[in-house]
Amino acid sequence: MREVHEIDQLAAFLEREHDLKDCVVQGLDLGEVNVNWESVQLAGAVFLGCRFPSLIFQERLREAGVLIFPRLPRLPFNPYRPGLYTRDELMDGWSEEEDLSVDKRIYDHFVANGRHRPHILEALAQRLHDHAIDDGLADLLEGRVEAGGEKKVVAIMGGHGTLRTDPYYEKVVRIARSLTRNGYFVASGGGPGIMEASNLGAWLANGPDELLESALELLSVAPGYSDEGFNEAAVRVIEMHSEGDSSLAIPTWFYGHEPSNQFSTHVAKYFSNGLREDGLLAIARYGVIYAPGSAGTTQEIFMDAAQNHYGTFEFVSPMAFLGVARYGKETGLFDTLSRLAEGRAYREMLALSDDADEIVDFIVANPPKTYGNAENAT
Repeated sequence: MREVHEIDQLAAFLEREHDLKDCVVQGLDLGEVNVNWESVQLAGAVFLGCRFPSLIFQERLREAGVLIFPRLPRLPFNPYRPGLYTRDELMDGWSEEEDLSVDKRIYDHFVANGRHRPHILEALAQRLHDHAIDDGLADLLEGRVEAGGEKKVVAIMGGHGTLRTDPYYEKVVRIARSLTRNGYFVASGGGPGIMEASNLGAWLANGPDELLESALELLSVAPGYSDEGFNEAAVRVIEMHSEGDSSLAIPTWFYGHEPSNQFSTHVAKYFSNGLREDGLLAIARYGVIYAPGSAGTTQEIFMDAAQNHYGTFEFVSPMAFLGVARYGKETGLFDTLSRLAEGRAYREMLALSDDADEIVDFIVANPPKTYGNAENAT
């Protein structure tokens, strides 16, 4: 089915085709469309959460065979939103004095309406919203949102509590900056710590090299996400370099007490943490980099390994571990995974290093392989 997300897109389509059969119109105000609806074939169209000029017009649509998914009341979010969030949209209403942002209002609503066991209408609204995020994410990664075509996604994982002054924070910034300059599209979990470092590195990729040191110095005044002035320091960096390069954040309101980081251009924020975690690994076709982290990062490592082991998404991707001590003698995770991978194609796509340049070189040298062909080659 054809998806229509923008007023201009709908107007141009109707002027050309005069037929909405098998079209899904998502989250638009039809009162803004200058078109003679009498000349439009409507049977077979679907309208998701649209606004209509009048109840009479809405009834005419139903009589013509249109399927209408209604707007849901009293929600601080749009379950049928036509695309991903932006940083500015989520931060609207925030100030240094008080957080009245859209992001905070949605989180407060989420908590107040049964974070773990929402009532049936709230649960339905959340599922519809997360489906809309899935759809917007596909539009972005398949090249329909910005120039450059299909995205070569590399995800970077690691501890949410990693301080901005930690050596691994800087290493991840440098890795993400280098990958972005090499044509990759960096994705993170969207929160603080290593996630912020990932999006920061991508943001700085289109600036001069000396910008990195200046940014780290500005951020160092509030190293941890619970420190006073944490968001304000990020705002200072954005003011210094306001047109950063593109990257993706995939956070969740399930962990809404952690601030979403400010350095991504596209934000796929979910209610469901399960969808978010599995989806982030699934889109990282060109590899995943693991900086030091704790239980959450360990879970992601084995979820990723399972996808590679069984060819869940029909390809095998590199897994690069940044942290010889953490993933070597401290946890034994790299050795465990290496033994698990014996006889499998992804055994040759595992790397362990403390050197940022080596990690980047490994990702570049190991593009994804089709699962069946890779397995036959072992």
